[in-house]
Amino acid sequence: MNKTFAEKVIEFNQHLIYTGKLPPDYRVINPFQELPETDSVMQQFYRKYYDDQQRRQFIIGINPSRHGAGITGVPFTDTKRLASACGITMHSAHTHEISSVFMYDLIKEYGGTKQFYNRFYINSPFPLAIIRRNAANQWINANYYDDTLLFELVKNFMIQTLKKHIDLGLDTSEVYVLGIKNAKYIHKLNQQEKLFERIHALEHPRFIQQYKFHQRQDYITKFLNIFD
Repeated sequence: MNKTFAEKVIEFNQHLIYTGKLPPDYRVINPFQELPETDSVMQQFYRKYYDDQQRRQFIIGINPSRHGAGITGVPFTDTKRLASACGITMHSAHTHEISSVFMYDLIKEYGGTKQFYNRFYINSPFPLAIIRRNAANQWINANYYDDTLLFELVKNFMIQTLKKHIDLGLDTSEVYVLGIKNAKYIHKLNQQEKLFERIHALEHPRFIQQYKFHQRQDYITKFLNIFD
């Protein structure tokens, strides 16, 4: 019997590991291995929304934040939205992530979680949180493209990960990339690997929430029009 989309994602996450090198002062967080409750809530989420065999369209992020999927294992979903929008409670952590706020406002206007996740699958080419130590000796979020050496070290892993995402059952005719800079890197990888037919570059939810907050409704409308 063929596996459901949910079963394939769960298996992917449970076997997810990065064993490659990183530049000094960078670290990867793997919540599926480091946080006992993450596997449980991740499974609940995918079994709730992806327990079928239908193909979905791909929304591509950068890499998870330490307060979003770096905790919950669900892309662009902090523990607040996991509970309030998805009905899944995480007891061992309580997080707020601003990208999650925008995404779930977008999801609500699209028609709700069931309708949205019935069509879309969200994940990243580097699907684990990356953090770096700053000058104050604090660990902060990092993007895979923040450092040239970092990108070169994770590039092959990203390509293989994108192929694994596609193998879950994704429609590759059109993909939606969150983050204009992210889209430039995905475009370069796509030129090399020929993974997707058409790439739509969209602003990243964090950028919108931080720098374009008063125009956020305009961006939600823009996203919905592009999805239509």
